[in-house]
This record gives sequence, C-alpha cells and structure tokens, in this order.
Amino acid sequence: MATKPVTTPVHVGPSTEAPTEPIHITPSAAPDPMTEPVETLSYTYLTLSTEAAPLQAATESPLPPPADKPAVTVPETTSPAASVLTSPSKNVDHAALPTEGPATAQEPRHTDPPTTPVGSPLHTSAAAVTPSSPVTSFKWAPSPFPTTEALTFAIPSPQTPSQVPGSPVASDDSPGLLGTELSASELPPSAPPEWLLEEGTELQDTEDWMDLLQAENDTSLFSASTLLSGDGDSSERDVPDFPRILHPDLDYQYDAPEFWEENEEPSWGPDACPCVQGIQGSSLFPVNVARKITLLGKNFHLYQDQQWDYECVLNVEGRTVVMDAYVEGDETNRSLCYITCQMNQYSYTASQLEFNAVVFVQRRRHLRVDSAADLHVTFYNCSVGHTDCSRCQTADSKYNCVWCGGDNPSCIFRGSCKEEIEDLCPAPLIHSVYPLSGPVEGGTRITITGSNLGQKHQDIAETVTVAGIPCAVDAQEYEISSSIVCVTGGSWTERFGHIVVEVPGGGRGVSGHVFTYQNPELKSIVPTQGPKAGGTCLTLLGSKLLTGHPNEISVLLGDLPCQILSEMTEDQLACQTSPSNVSTELPVTIKYGDQERRLEGSLFRYTLDPNITFAEPPKSFLSGGRVLRVHGYNLDVVQKPKIRVTVSPSERRRRGAGRWRRIIPDSECPEDALCSIQQFEEPCLVNSSYLILCKTPAINLLLRSVRIKLEFILDNLSFDFNSLHPIPFSYEVNPVLKPLNAEDPAKPYRHKPGSVISVEGENLDLAISKDEVMAMIGEGICVVKTLTRNHLYCEPPSEQPAPRHRTKREGTDLLPEFTVQMGNLNFLLGRVQYDTESQLTFPLEAQIGLGVGASFVALIVLVIVFIYRRKSKQALRDYKKVQIQLENLETSVRDRCKKEFTDLMTEMMDLTSDLVGTGIPFLDYKSYAERIFFPGHRESPLQRDLDIPECRRQTVEQGLVQLSNLLNSKLFLTKFIHTLEIQRTFSPRDRAYVASLLTVSLHGKLEYFTDILKTLLNDLVEQYVAKNPKLMLRRTETVVEKLLTNWMSICLYAFVRDSVGEPLYMLFRGIKHQVDKGPVDWVTGKAKYTLNDNRLLREDLEYRTLTLNALTQAGVGAGGAEDSQGISAKVLDCDTITQVKEKILDQIYKGTPYCHRPDPDTLDLEWRSGLAGHLILSDEDVTSVVQGTWKRLNTLQHYKVPDGATVALVPRLTKHIHRENQDYIPGEKTPMLEDADEGGIKLWHLVKPTEEPELPKHRRGSLRDRERAKAIPEIYLTRLLSMKGTLQKFVDDLFQVILSTNRSVPLAVKYFFDLLDEQAIHYGISDPETIHIWKTNSLPLRFWINIIKNPQFVFDVQTSDNVDAVLLVIAQTFMDSCTIADHKLGRDSPINKLLYARDIPRYKQMVERYYADIRQTISASDQEMNSALAELSRNYSGDLNSLVALHELYKYINKYYDQIITALEEDPTAQKMQLGYRLQQIAAAVENKVTDL
Repeated sequence: MATKPVTTPVHVGPSTEAPTEPIHITPSAAPDPMTEPVETLSYTYLTLSTEAAPLQAATESPLPPPADKPAVTVPETTSPAASVLTSPSKNVDHAALPTEGPATAQEPRHTDPPTTPVGSPLHTSAAAVTPSSPVTSFKWAPSPFPTTEALTFAIPSPQTPSQVPGSPVASDDSPGLLGTELSASELPPSAPPEWLLEEGTELQDTEDWMDLLQAENDTSLFSASTLLSGDGDSSERDVPDFPRILHPDLDYQYDAPEFWEENEEPSWGPDACPCVQGIQGSSLFPVNVARKITLLGKNFHLYQDQQWDYECVLNVEGRTVVMDAYVEGDETNRSLCYITCQMNQYSYTASQLEFNAVVFVQRRRHLRVDSAADLHVTFYNCSVGHTDCSRCQTADSKYNCVWCGGDNPSCIFRGSCKEEIEDLCPAPLIHSVYPLSGPVEGGTRITITGSNLGQKHQDIAETVTVAGIPCAVDAQEYEISSSIVCVTGGSWTERFGHIVVEVPGGGRGVSGHVFTYQNPELKSIVPTQGPKAGGTCLTLLGSKLLTGHPNEISVLLGDLPCQILSEMTEDQLACQTSPSNVSTELPVTIKYGDQERRLEGSLFRYTLDPNITFAEPPKSFLSGGRVLRVHGYNLDVVQKPKIRVTVSPSERRRRGAGRWRRIIPDSECPEDALCSIQQFEEPCLVNSSYLILCKTPAINLLLRSVRIKLEFILDNLSFDFNSLHPIPFSYEVNPVLKPLNAEDPAKPYRHKPGSVISVEGENLDLAISKDEVMAMIGEGICVVKTLTRNHLYCEPPSEQPAPRHRTKREGTDLLPEFTVQMGNLNFLLGRVQYDTESQLTFPLEAQIGLGVGASFVALIVLVIVFIYRRKSKQALRDYKKVQIQLENLETSVRDRCKKEFTDLMTEMMDLTSDLVGTGIPFLDYKSYAERIFFPGHRESPLQRDLDIPECRRQTVEQGLVQLSNLLNSKLFLTKFIHTLEIQRTFSPRDRAYVASLLTVSLHGKLEYFTDILKTLLNDLVEQYVAKNPKLMLRRTETVVEKLLTNWMSICLYAFVRDSVGEPLYMLFRGIKHQVDKGPVDWVTGKAKYTLNDNRLLREDLEYRTLTLNALTQAGVGAGGAEDSQGISAKVLDCDTITQVKEKILDQIYKGTPYCHRPDPDTLDLEWRSGLAGHLILSDEDVTSVVQGTWKRLNTLQHYKVPDGATVALVPRLTKHIHRENQDYIPGEKTPMLEDADEGGIKLWHLVKPTEEPELPKHRRGSLRDRERAKAIPEIYLTRLLSMKGTLQKFVDDLFQVILSTNRSVPLAVKYFFDLLDEQAIHYGISDPETIHIWKTNSLPLRFWINIIKNPQFVFDVQTSDNVDAVLLVIAQTFMDSCTIADHKLGRDSPINKLLYARDIPRYKQMVERYYADIRQTISASDQEMNSALAELSRNYSGDLNSLVALHELYKYINKYYDQIITALEEDPTAQKMQLGYRLQQIAAAVENKVTDL
C-alpha cells in the first residue's frame, strides 16, 4: 500500500520569521555524454504567486539517484519564493509558510503499480514546500531568465533519466546524503520549456507574460495550481477545497518503470492539461436571440472532484455575463468533452456590426480553466450599418439579415422578425442634390444622397436623369443605397427639372430639388490692366456666373490662372492675377469643369511693373498719419497700393555654441519687451503715374529696441523704404503740446489781435515740418510760421473766427477751439477769446489832458523810433535778403540732391546689370598683397629676379635657404628687429619695407608669423604703458605696426572679396560717375563735383553734355577691323581731348580690368564728318589759343564738335610728344611753372591758377576782410552738399558692411581684439577709452582706411586725383567715426567735418555696437586661428617669391651686420644656440663675406 506524502498548505505573505530549515533540492543525475546522447528536457514551470493555494506535487522519475550525486541543499534565504515561471512572480516570504500539523520525515515506501489502468498520463504539480517535504528531483538547464526574484524548479519528463524523487532527506544521521548549500549567486538559471519555444510561440520576457495574462478579460494572475490543473484563480478561502488531480492510490515519490500498461502511451507536457480548445459550431451569434454556446474541451476527465460545477463567463463591453454550464464527454474519445453554456440572450451598445466577446470556462469558486489563445464568440447586430432595405438585403448572407416590415420596419435577424419579411424594397428616397446648376453643355458632376438608391451599380447605371437628361453614373464613386455621383449630359438649352432615380422592380424616386441648366455669360472686367508681377484684384461681371460646383470654377488669363479670392455671386466674382513673364494682352476665360466662357471684345493687359525710385520723408511719429511722397513710374497701374510697417524684436546676441545665436523669446514674454512680429498697414492714394501718397500707420511701440521695416506694397511687388532713401526710416516719439492757458486750461486764452500764438511742447519737429502742421481756431486757419523742438508759432486770423461746432448755449461754448493736427494726432488746446477795446467813460477834462500828454509822449517816441528805424531798417532788409537766399539755397540743394541721386541710382542700376555678366575686377592675391605690402613702388621688388651671376646662384640660394631657417628662430628674429629699430639711420620707410619683406618670407608659416606678431606687440604694449598707452599703434614707429597691417590684409582678403568688395566698388564707380558729370580742370585737377573743398572748382562755368557716337577698331592699336555700329558716350564740351578719350574707353571697356585697356596716349581721336571729312583732335596743336604766356588746352568746344557727332579711336602712328607736354605730368595734373619766370609757356584748361582769390598783402591781417573775401566763393560750397547727399547711400552701405555683425565676424578680428583685451587686463588698463583707441588704431586705421583710400589695392582700376580727394574725405569721416572724443565744430572747422557733422554720431554708434558685439561673441581659440592660418599658408604661399624677399632682407643684415652680430653675442641664450655663428655662415655663402669662421 503506497502512502501519500504529507502535504502542507503554503501560505505566501509577509513575515518576519525566517524558516528553521532550508529547502532541500536534489540535482538530477546527468547521463554520461560518452555513452548516451543528452535529450532535451521538458520543463513545467511552477509558480508560487502571492495568492497561491496549498500545492501538491509529485515528480515521476523511473530511476533511483546515482550514488555519486549528492543532494543539493539550498537555503531558503537564497530565494524569496519557489516559483514556476510562466509569468513574473512577486516576492514571497518563506517565513510566512504555516503548516497544518507536525510534519515528520518518512522513508519512502515502494508499492506495486495499481491494477486499475490510468486513462491519461499523470501531471506534475507543485510540491508543498516544507522542511520535511520530500526532496524534489530536477535538473538545471541554461536560461536567459534571471532567478533572483523566484526560485524556479525545472522538472524533467519521464523520458529523461533523473534522480529518484523519493531520495532520503539529508539529516545529521545520514551524513553521506548531506547536500551542498548554494548561494543565490550560485543558483543556475532556469530555462523555458520546449513547448514555449515551439513554432508560432513568441517567447516574451516575464513582464510581457504577466501583461498577457492580465489582458484577457481582466482576470487575476495565474497561480501554480492554475497552470497544473487548468482551474481559474484561487484565493485563501478556496484552500481547503482545492481540487486534487493526482491519482489517490499512487506513491508519487517513486513508481516502478513497469507502472504503465503496455498498450498505453503516457502523455506529458502542457497538451495534457485540461483546457477549452474552441467553439463547437459557428462562433457568430445574433443579438437579442436566445442561443446556447457550446465549447469544445479537452482532458476534463482528469478532474477527480466531480461534484464541482462549471460556469461560462463572457466579457461584453466590460460587463461579465456568467452562465451555468454542463460538461458531456465524447464517447469515442475520452479526452474530449463538450461544455454547453446555458441559453441566454446577448446584446451590446457599440455602433458596430460585429463585436467580439471573450469567453472562458471556470469552475465554481472562480477557478478558471485554461483556454486556447484568442477564444471568443462574435455577436452581430443587423441594424447597424443597414439603415434601409437595400443595405439590409445586400448584407453578407452569413448574418441572415432581413428587412422586417410593420409599423417600424428595420433590418434584423431573420429569427427575430415577428412581422412580414419584405423582399421588395421601397422606392428610392432622395435627400439632397449638389450642385443644383450646371452649364447647358453638361459635364457637371452632381452628388445625389438618399436611401434605397439601388443595391448595386447596375441597378441605377442607366436610370438616373437630371431635368429629363440622362446622367452618367460614376461606378467608382457609387455607394450602395446611399450615394450616387453622376455627370450630367448636355441639354444645349436652358431648362430645369427634377432628379429622378429608378431601380428594378418599378421603384422610382423624384427629388424635391430642382436642377437648372443655365448658360453663364461674362460681360466685363474691372480693371482692364495690371502689372506683370501679378497681384491685381480682378473683378468679373456677368450673369449666372455661379454655375455648377464652385470648386470646379476657375479663371484664366490666357494660360495664366487667376486665383479666386472670395465667395462668388450670380453676377460677380473676384480673382487675383498671377505673374506674367511678358507685357501682353490676354483673353479672360471662366472655366466650368471642361466648359468655358470667354469675354468677348475686351482683353486684360499686363503692363510693365511699377517701380519706385525715391520716397520721402524718412521719419514719422508713432501715431502715424504723416504723408510719404513716393516717386516712380507706372504707379497708376497699381490697383490697391498699401504701406506696411513691420515691427520685430531686435536680435539680441549672446555667446553660445556658434559664432552668433539668436536668443529665442521665452514662453512668457516680459511686459517691457516685444516678443512677436507685428504688422501695420494703411492704404495709399495713387496721385499720378509718377506719385503715390501714403500715410504712415500708427504703431504700438513700447521700447526703442525694435527693428522697423517700412515697405510699399504694390500688388505683388514690395519696395523697402531703406533702399529708396539714404536715411533709414524711423519712428519718433509722439509730440506733446501744452494747453494755451497752462495755468487754468478751463479758462479761455485771451489773444491780442495782431500778435502770434505761441504753443509750448516737446519733440515737435522730430518727424514733421511746419508745412505739414494744421492749426485751426474754430473755422479759421492759424498759419504756422515756425516750428522748433519746443515751440510752435502760428499767425491767427485778424478777427475772431466762428466756432467749428455751433451750439445754442452761451458762455465759453461760443468761443472757437484752438486745435493742432500733426498727422493722426489732434490736439485740443483750449478756447481762444480775442481782446476787444471797450469804451471808457472819462470826464471831458481828463480826456483832453490825457490826449495832450499822450500826444507829447508820442511825439518824443516818434522821433526816437524814426532815428532807430533809419539805422535798423537797412540791417533788417539785409537780414531778410540773406534769409530768403538761404531758404532758396536749401531748397535748391535739396532738389539738386534729389535729382542727382535719382540719376546716379539709374546709372548704378545699369552698372549692376553690367556687373552680372562681367563681375567686379578683383585683383588676384599676388597683386593684392604686393600693392598693400609695397605701396608707392611702381614695380614690386618681388617682380624682379635674383640679380646674381649664374656662377654664384646656387651658393647664394643655399645661403638664402639657411637664412629662412634662421628666421624660424624666434630669438634671432626678435633680436634682429629690435637691433634695426634702435639704429638712427633706420627710417620709417625702412621699417615698413623690412616688415613687408618679413611678411613675404614667413608667408608659408603664418602660425609662426602670428606668434612673432604677438611677441612684438607685447613688447610694444609694455613700452607704451610706461608712457602714454593711448598713443600705441597710432604711427609707424616700429616694425610691428606694418606687420600688423600686413597680417590683417592677409587674414581679411577673403572678407574683402566676399563682403566689402561690392559696396566699395559701387562707391568708387559712383564717385567717378559724379565727378565726370561736371567739368574737371585737367591742369589743376579741380572739379565741380567733389567732397574736398581744396579740389572744388568754384567758378560757375557754362557747359553742355554731348553724346558722341564712338567707333572703335577690333584690336585697337593693331589695325583690326572697325566696328561700324559704335557706342554712345556722354562727354562734356569743355572736356580736353584726353578726357574725351578716357571717357570713351571707360564706356567701351566697362567692367574690364584696367590692365587689359589700351593707353589713351597710344590712340588718336578722329572726328568724322561725311565721307571724306576726317580730323585728328589733340590737346595741343597749331589751333590752340595762346594769350601771352598762357596756352589753353583744346576742348570739343574749341573744335566746335556738335552733339551726336561721330568720332573714332585710331592707333597713333607717330609717338610724338610735344615740347609743351614736358611741362606737366597728366597723372598728377599739376602745372610745372618753373619756366614761367623765364618766359616759358604755361598751360591752362578751365581756369588759370592765378585767378584763385588772393588777398592783397596789406589787408591779410584783417579778420573781417578775410571773411568778406571768403564769402564770395562760399556760395559754390552747396555743390559739396549736393555731392554728399548723392553719395550718401553708397557711403552708408560700405560702412554698414564693414561694421555689421549680422554675418560672421572675421576670425582674425575677433582673435586680435581678444588679444588686446587680454593685454589690457594683464597690464591693469581698465579705461575703456584706451582699449577702444587700441582697436581703432589696429583695424580701422591700419587696414580699412588704407582700403577705402586706395581701391586700386583691391580692384584692377585706375584712380584719378579727383576720386582720391573724395575718397580721402570719406576715409577721414570713417576715422572720425571710430574715435571717442567729440569733435567741437566751429566756423574754422574743416569743410569735410562740417559735411558729415550730423552723420558722424550715427556712425559712432555703429562702431561702438560693433566693438561691443565682437566682445560678446565666443572667443576664438588658438587652435581655431592656427587652423585658419595654416589654410591661408597652403592656399597663397606659392604666389609670392620668398627668395627675392630674403635677398632684399639680407641687404639690411649686411648694412647692420656688426650691430646684429654684437647683439647676438651679448645674449647668453643666443650664444648657446650659436645664432651668430649661423649668421656668419649665411654671410659667407651669400656674398663671400670674410668672417671669423
């Protein structure tokens, strides 16, 4: 008789007591790998969950344990719980495991197998975990799952040899059976069973397993009993009634191998567990119909507690439906059974045809039986989606839906229909039709919606008619019973009617809507023209324009679309024209789908685009309302011009990952900041084709740190105000006017007739002129005479005007109100009361006495006034005359500037278009470097070759290479430079020359060159700190100043080409164009148009502009073929012949580098008139006018060349130089008057040099006489103002590019400025003015002034003295802008400072902001700078001849050889490095110098 092992219930829960004895685990015996292959073990994973019931387990093993495999004892502390893993288990405290009674260890007894055959294989179950429980045999297998959370038992299948489960328990009495304790870290990992790894099973981690189990109908976690028995969840209350599936008569500790009968195959693994496999029969169930659900089960016969009943559970929309169920076994297959759920009606509320409900079987007390994956039944509702008869009858036949008649017909399940089933559907019902109109040609797609509109496309394919016309049904768009889309046929006449749909069986539906075939007509358009840029709002007028579907209506101008703007009406629609490439006339067409209507008798004309050339004034108050005058052409083609002001936050900069970063506004905007872009618009008024008047919009501006952009919107075109005016547009603060009676504003202001009214205020003239201010007293006008910053003076009417708004009330309401309108601002400043003389009642005697006294006093006053007026009348007359002259002068200057600027902008636009094809004539790097390094040299020393005999060339070159290596010694180079600088004969010109030679020699090692520059600069700073640090770098007193200039030139070459080159070239061309427009004296070099008063031609000469047709030969100077067409060249009739030739060459070789142009001296100018009239023109010939010792140069006026004459440039046959030409150099344009005293001939062009105003010697001491003599020619200084205003935009553009930080600041600038800041910190210099002066002297003074004054350093151009004089003024202005000190202007200040007196403060702000922005950017590292310098060395070092530079440098070494050797020998470090010895070797090699070697 086999005895059952004592089972102890397991309680899992929190506890503080530790178990007294460990769990004993005996490892299974491993087979010999040499004799028998190891078979894969099947594992059943047992889990003790937090709600586990008492478990029983018996593990069958056919073999006893081998003697050499001891039992393994695992302490309970190594594992929180003994788990069987199919899902994650919670931590289990084994101290909380109670026992039902005392457990004693028993020796296992073996009995014979039972005689009763077992119908199904036994399944393992979890063993009770007690200190005296039998040892469970298992075998570890590798697994990817961690075992720190639970202790996992892997129970082998009977096919694999293992230990006998009933092995004796280890105790103190049996030491041989003591196991080895394993720590938690030594526990082998568990492996999942093979049935989990079968095909189609996705092995998930433990968390996914848990989620999978929880997801099915929200059931609880499976316990170990669930996995073994297939029952559902258990709880503590179910512990005593836990079902037993073990065989009651078997000893599960050990059974003999012959336990199974011969004809019975044992079944092992998960497939042998009880489970529900599927649905018996169809899984579709209609709602509201009582049905039974039959499930197919398996292995239910293993349950031994037959008294337990079963239940079916369905989860429907979160509701749990529980039904009783009974189980019937299959007679043919004992393992199969049928679970029949109690008959029930089901329903759901979801609006869907089908609904899947999870179903499972549970035993009473909520023990769930395992189910197959995704076990569910499907309920369906026929009424969902089948709202009419046609849809119901077309439903899938599997649903068995019918249209059930009665009072409320509906689509339901056939078995639920209690009324008569209708096989024939009702007639179609039409709910809506869209659109309800279409063109008579047809082609309109209409959409018909309703119900019972056929059950398939064939039902209605030929039976839909619209107003009696067949409508072709679109099969792709047809929706059963509910929607028809068809295309109308053509009616060709206007008609209307209903929509009819017929279906088989006689059903016919007629819509209540009426569809109209109509013929739209386009009659006219407004306007009939617009710019080719598009954007014109075009209004089309006609009848029945709203025909068909609005989305299919389109407007075309020719082939160009016109975008429809708003909702259309029957007689009007509006569209916006699109851009056109050409100016042309195009037909207007409206398209209705494929049909179209064209406007007859009228075309829309695309005209040339409007263009704005100038706009003024550049300021407005914040309140707006100031009228801007916009000048241009073709402005009347614009339909709705607008002015738009965009106010955007200013770009604040901060240091970041990049060179510059825009700071993104915070999500919460500060109250005093603008964090979004705002736009304000106002319509403009077209005055004529040349003028538009726009009122500035009012803007809401709290701070000044914003960016203002004003644009003129001309349909699709926009013009920025800043490109149309030299001064950027700005908004100024609103003016403030105080009441007339400031003490008591409620009282009227008493005005004395004949006097002016004075109004006090603030900011009155910031953005308005006196002519724009409107002052009113009631209905009378108060004429504004003067407007200053704080006062407004106006002259009121002589009599008191009537109030503007008359009232019947008396008192102050009858007095007129004084109002002032300034743009949109309207100030009410109080009422005005005129003082009137009142009659006084005096006695007659008093009146006579008063009259006599008054007469006497009046007589005395009259005499005094007469004397005073006689003296002052003349002065007042003179003052008024001067005032009128000044006002007229100001007006004429303003008009002249405006005209000159417009002409220059037109010329520059032509130049810009020319530059697109030819480009700016930049010099290559070699020429650029040579001109900057060696200015003033007609030929760069680097252009020459080594002047050395061939026999010594190789030796000398080797010596120069050694010299190059010696220069790499920092000590030698600094000693060499300092030694030269202390020599008295070492002039400033020598310093610059040596610095440039060193630059060329070290150009291939710019990193080293930079290091030398930093060392020398440090020495220079140390030297000046002791004296006056503000004077550092101001003059070229040492070599380092020129080295700095050359270093900046090298590093900024790319920046000059890419950024500064274009505005500098445009400024140069603009200056040249303006200078050439007026007379230029060829001898004195003075011009009518200039910025330099020393070069101003003060005389007012009469001249006129001539347009010559110049012919050239295709290889001028080589006798090539002649160009028969010629070009037009504008010249002046007062130009000399050489000036004419230069202007013609400028026109011919426009955009061509100067080096490719022929020399004017090699060409003759030939005037051609008729077939045989050819005359060579020259500056001097026998026809020249000679007056005494003065000879005048010939001009076109001298030869009487008419306008439109034909001239030709022909090669000069004889290189003839007149004797007189030797007296002057054309390039310098300065007369040579040395022969004048000897009776020689003196040349003059426009004015003789002696005609310049000069005071007599005896009157030069009088200041008043000097001023009077000077005042006569000062009237011509207005030309300076005109020239300055014309060039203002180009000067601003150049300064803006140089001083802008919108783009990346050149790395060299940032690096050097940081170096200066570090030097200042190192030497304790905290004065910001000193640091500002250092930066100014290093960059603007050392580099930019040099570039601005000498554009030939950057471009291949030829400058003249006149252009140089203008550039000198601009360069001086730039330098003045970089200084901090304020220049106090006076009557004796230079003219150039007076010209830019108002602009220099603005430029100073730009410079200060430029320096501040550079200081705030991220520092440039030495590594970054060295990388850039290395790249420059690689790119350009091959362009320069370093050997010639070294040879020139050696000449200075030779000149100061002894001093250099002495300095090297006195330095101990130099002695150790043998620098003097190396220099002696170089001297011996280069020139065979005898040394002390």
